[in-house]
Amino acid sequence: MPIVELHLLQGYGAEDKRRLHQGLTDAVRLVVPAAPEAITVMIHEMEPANYSRGGIQRSGAPAQKDPVRIVKDFLGAMERRDLEGARALLGEGFVMQFPGTSPMHKLEELIAWAEPRYRFVKKAYQGVDVMQDPGPAAIVYCRGTLSGEWPDGTGFDGIRFVDRFEIENGRITRQDVWNDLAEVKATA
Repeated sequence: MPIVELHLLQGYGAEDKRRLHQGLTDAVRLVVPAAPEAITVMIHEMEPANYSRGGIQRSGAPAQKDPVRIVKDFLGAMERRDLEGARALLGEGFVMQFPGTSPMHKLEELIAWAEPRYRFVKKAYQGVDVMQDPGPAAIVYCRGTLSGEWPDGTGFDGIRFVDRFEIENGRITRQDVWNDLAEVKATA
């Protein structure tokens, strides 16, 4: 049974510690064939140490925002056509790549590109995977099925999709999209 000990400066909230626990459990499972309930993660909180110069106290860095929450908030805002809410989650230099088009940098470009393709689309998630890139980005993959309406008002559902996001400093910097909309539309 794997046991992981983490020493953490005081000041992190319960949700931050839950995310650390889950992340460490998942990391162990990548290497050791153990069920999650067989892995023990102990988080020891420590008081910040005083520096000898001027009694300055060191505190823990703030926790990163949950990249999965950022992505789901963004996709939810896009489904509602809350472009301001979605735009607030985007980082500098944001780029998105959808099937059959050049890279786009503005949400309005996506809306214009999608208009002749479908009236609206909604996502049903079958899974969300998150990992840390060796660089500064957190990577989030969302996968599932799309439903919505074609431009003529005919409904569709069960169309596969995968979205890949890069999140840096709590903002989405890249979105890559793969789906079967064109293939299904061609046979409809």
